[in-house]
Amino acid sequence: MSTELIVPTLGESITEATVSKWLKNIGDNFEADEPLVEIETDKITVEVPAPHAGSLKEIKVSEGTDVEIGGILGILDESKGKIPSPKKTENKEEKIKEEVKAVKVETKSSPAKSSPSARKIAEENNIKLEDVTSSRSDGRINKEDVVSHLSSLNKTTTNKGEREEVVKMSKIRQTISKRLKEAQNTAAILTTFNEIDMSKVMEIRKSKNQEFQSRYEVKLGFMSFFVKAVVKSLQEYPAVNAEIKDENIIYKNHFDIGIAVGTEKGLVVPILKDAHQLSFGEIETKIIDLSTKAKDGTLTMDDLTGGTFTISNGGVYGSMLSTPIINRPQSGILGMHNIQKRAVVLNDEIVIRPMMYVALSYDHRIIDGKESVGFLVKVKELLEDPSELVLGI
Repeated sequence: MSTELIVPTLGESITEATVSKWLKNIGDNFEADEPLVEIETDKITVEVPAPHAGSLKEIKVSEGTDVEIGGILGILDESKGKIPSPKKTENKEEKIKEEVKAVKVETKSSPAKSSPSARKIAEENNIKLEDVTSSRSDGRINKEDVVSHLSSLNKTTTNKGEREEVVKMSKIRQTISKRLKEAQNTAAILTTFNEIDMSKVMEIRKSKNQEFQSRYEVKLGFMSFFVKAVVKSLQEYPAVNAEIKDENIIYKNHFDIGIAVGTEKGLVVPILKDAHQLSFGEIETKIIDLSTKAKDGTLTMDDLTGGTFTISNGGVYGSMLSTPIINRPQSGILGMHNIQKRAVVLNDEIVIRPMMYVALSYDHRIIDGKESVGFLVKVKELLEDPSELVLGI
């Protein structure tokens, strides 16, 4: 009896995926829940497991080909149970001994000890895993090891006269390009700017960081202050937290804040769910967890879906000012930037203060100028006098 291997649902915003690698060949046997094929979306790479034991009868979608959600990846032959032959049973103990012996002599660069993402990047760049050095004590090669090896190769490659290099865009880069252009074509995007005196926030961080770190085992960063300020401002200006669907405006009574994270594959935006219910410590802890998962390529679809507003911190790269593009179907995105000491006028005196430019890009179809400016001014006020954020009033 044959069954179809179907592309699983990967999130409400994802309609297609790309087959990146078949893990089984036609005729290969497999057990229930054993990974059969890797598929890549614009956000994550996932393995599609076998729904039952059996063998791979037919491959419907070849590697590098796009397939819609719900599409047929291949045809499986159901297994009625595998009965090991007497010969295999007799040799089982000997085989285990051989495998144990092989593990003992296995080198750190063995391709058998590598993550799926590491193998994928190595194959895409024609790198032999035997040449990659593992950074782990167990010798397993991860994605970062391959990326580091690739970077070292690029630095040592001599120029042979080629003036151009043509590289096919990855699936995630294609989708990012498509969605950013769709956002510009669909929404009426405007950007308003302001600047924030970060003195008070920096004073709190300096005086409370050690105590905060001993309690939550994470450093007190700027992002938790911004998340808190954004949530309070969204509560006061609900249109910035809303979205347009058909001819309706959907106002959200929950505050799921996306935190833009740059990875070597591209930009991803994991979500802080119900941010209005989180403490400073919980926010910082969750941000570190999500950032680590993003860089390791282990984000789940639950981590990436449901955002109502996004914060992007270009300041970590040294950006002084930018006009961020909204993350559809959201209606607003806040851009943070580099903190620089500048001369400002305070009480009719010129003083030096650590200043940050901030930018709010918003969909003018739903958010008026008064609301956008008011929202950003509220964020500014809360950060320049963070007592309201700290006291929760």
